[in-house]
Amino acid sequence: MAIILNIETSTEVCSVSLAENGKTLFLKESDEGLNHSKLLTVFIEDLFSENNFDINTIDAVAVSKGPGSYTGLRIGVSVAKGLCYGLDKPLIGIGSIEAMGYYVAKNVAEFYKAENGEDLLFCPMIDARRMEVYTALFDNEGKAVNEVTAEIIDDNSFASNLQGKKVLFFGNGADKCREQITHENALFNGPEKTTARFMQNLAEIKYNKSEFEDVAYFEPFYLKDFVATIPKNKVLK
Repeated sequence: MAIILNIETSTEVCSVSLAENGKTLFLKESDEGLNHSKLLTVFIEDLFSENNFDINTIDAVAVSKGPGSYTGLRIGVSVAKGLCYGLDKPLIGIGSIEAMGYYVAKNVAEFYKAENGEDLLFCPMIDARRMEVYTALFDNEGKAVNEVTAEIIDDNSFASNLQGKKVLFFGNGADKCREQITHENALFNGPEKTTARFMQNLAEIKYNKSEFEDVAYFEPFYLKDFVATIPKNKVLK
């Protein structure tokens, strides 16, 4: 059993939770946009002060490692590494897509009433702009069927998977795919947003296996290179 601080900043949601043995003790989050630089450290401080909990008693810090928002990931990982240095605690990296896939597969009844013995595939999607998403497929046990990839969604996306099984699509990138993925086996159920709660079980599993990151060298999993854009009103004419 471990007490783990979980930090999720891979999307527009800024979320922190404190969990014991994979179960939520306290949760604080906001989905008001990419204000992570202002909110994250405040949320962490409030989480402990409001609940009279000593941060020194935690056993580890878990952080979403991506893919997702470049800026959000940098902020979350930087804060997590700083806490681990200061508190001398181990660091656990949790894939953003893996956390969503594992949680929904293990708690499918929260989102979809499956028939007894129904074999589903679970497809979390994180928005990567335009018609592209970060995604992977997971089985009923929450195990990855393929690697996390950046997929451009069109009318043929997941066609072979949908021929044989129902696929549950969810996450903040799923809604924009409804018009392209129209097969009768395509289900758009499940959570729209990321949250630190989804990380907790995987963080506990990794802690018990001592699967820790090197705090000095750990970097987020961006999947794609960061491309800076110039706002239209800044372009010289």
